[in-house]
Amino acid sequence: MNPKRGVILYGPPASGKDTVTAGLTELNSKYVQFARLKVGTGKAAGYRMGTAEQLHKLRAAGDVVYANSRYGNTYVIDRPGVDAAFAAGVPVVHLGQVDGIRALVDGYAAAWLVVLLWCPREVTEQRSTGRGDSDTAARLAAWDATREDLDKHPGATWDLTVDTTEASPKDAARLIDQLLAQRAGAATT
Repeated sequence: MNPKRGVILYGPPASGKDTVTAGLTELNSKYVQFARLKVGTGKAAGYRMGTAEQLHKLRAAGDVVYANSRYGNTYVIDRPGVDAAFAAGVPVVHLGQVDGIRALVDGYAAAWLVVLLWCPREVTEQRSTGRGDSDTAARLAAWDATREDLDKHPGATWDLTVDTTEASPKDAARLIDQLLAQRAGAATT
């Protein structure tokens, strides 16, 4: 039996999670970005907007795989949402915390490919400013938190590391797709 396969993209803000995901979906329509449940305000694109009551019900049912707070919002990886993403194809989950990766890998049975996307802090600042973010200072604070997160978890391992200042989003997508295909082939032999 072929297990469910998914991709986790980890990295600081503006490291390329959205653009690499776009590259994956252009490469093959089987890839679908997992839309985390967002409880709060602000940008809704790429999220499933939810309520505090909805989050409470998910927690009561044991369906919260991982939740974190950032930018004054709560972001949730929920079991029903991940189920729906797998039903649609190969989910691509964006995360910025090693604890989130561990929670997802340990809390949702699937063959996860874990990818570190990285760029220097000044590149995050340039990209954030260039795309017109109104909260670049908060994104730089999140970059700092991601660096600290990596420093706190020196044993964190990656199936693939991509410096997004060196590799284009399409090249990164091809590398991810090839590695996922290799893993699938190795699992069936």
